[in-house]
Amino acid sequence: MQQSNARPDVDERATVRKITWRIIPFVFVLYIISYLDRANIGYAALQMNKELALSSEAFGFVSGIFFIGYFLFEVPSNVMLNRFGARRWIARILVSWGVIAVASAFVRTAEQLYVLRFLLGVAEAGFFPGIIVYLTYWFRAKELATTVALFTAAIPVSYIIGAPLSTWIMDNVHWLQWSGWRWMLLLEGAPAVIGGVLCYLYLTDRPADARWLSDAEKQWITDELERDRKARPQAEHLGTLKVMQSPKVLYLAFIYFVYQCGSLGVGYWMPQIIAGFSSSLTHTQVGMIAMAPYLFATIVMILWSRSSDRRNERRLHSALPLAVAAVSLIGAGVVGNPYAAIGLISLSLAGLYAFKSPFWALPTLFLSRSTAAVSIAVINSIGNLGGFAGPFAIGYIKGQSHSASTGLLFLAGLLVIAFLMTFFIRVREHRAAPFEAAPAHHRR
Repeated sequence: MQQSNARPDVDERATVRKITWRIIPFVFVLYIISYLDRANIGYAALQMNKELALSSEAFGFVSGIFFIGYFLFEVPSNVMLNRFGARRWIARILVSWGVIAVASAFVRTAEQLYVLRFLLGVAEAGFFPGIIVYLTYWFRAKELATTVALFTAAIPVSYIIGAPLSTWIMDNVHWLQWSGWRWMLLLEGAPAVIGGVLCYLYLTDRPADARWLSDAEKQWITDELERDRKARPQAEHLGTLKVMQSPKVLYLAFIYFVYQCGSLGVGYWMPQIIAGFSSSLTHTQVGMIAMAPYLFATIVMILWSRSSDRRNERRLHSALPLAVAAVSLIGAGVVGNPYAAIGLISLSLAGLYAFKSPFWALPTLFLSRSTAAVSIAVINSIGNLGGFAGPFAIGYIKGQSHSASTGLLFLAGLLVIAFLMTFFIRVREHRAAPFEAAPAHHRR
């Protein structure tokens, strides 16, 4: 592990802690808002589908078209981030997606909803990889997995708070003779606009511009980040088109696509899986039960990322959680006891979320920082197509087999593929060498 460039006038731990507390809680809240605006359409459907006369096929299209817009515009968005700066561009993303989310509350036809959901994906494209790149401006490689985990823990937390919040608004807010689902979309969309303004005013692009750090602290973190950059002499700098054609980047993108099929497939169908355990469960009880796996996943995610940082190891810390998730889903698909099934689903979600942070540290091992911005966008945009493919495939399989268990086994098979691809990556992590898929008989 590289040694810190110690300065007698700077407390390293205190400085890192100060940076962490300044940045992470804020972007954590922004990511919760992001996932609420992305996922609340599922809760809105409880009332919206009837009011807008949406068939199940039409609602499936409404859910999936978000990811098409996201896919098409994520890479251009991150190119713009490099041009205009992270703070300004992330603020733009927040304001534009907030305006579109609020506008969704006023739709009168299915066609209007299609357009706005597509535009919501376009507007939100670039937010997640933009934040990941922004974190690399402030945190060293040895801290990156834990930092990313603290940020991405917002995903399971958004599920924990989203169900009770969204359904409470729908059941209790009916002002001006408006439907509850419309108020829910409006009230949960507005914070993104506010967050965008605060982002522009609150975040700082680079340590050198941080008025909340002393001159000595600014110089220390700047020197440390430069040492990190020089410790990766083999990091490649590629143009945008070459990044999109890079076998290394496309390899990671395919892993993430398969992973997202499994992760979002489980998340999308979880309430229906739980409801299938007993016909006596109310919707509120289903929501409360669904909170438990995400609470467990959040804790495991943070602990696993700290292990990855402590050992300075990314490949196995990315691969092993996928194996755990796959085995757990196989178990959940075959056991008959609902309590055992919930436990296994909890374990699978823990594996799925533990995978994220070490995985997002991989591109920084073989690409320069500016190139990594585009590569992360490529990986995330292609991977998020799994958000369309996974739930759609599960719905089709469930419809054909009339069993959620078959869908879980299908997802487990996908995760086995992702595990094998990740396990056989060759990464000389301490020297940050480029990687390639290694044959089974010649693995590091």
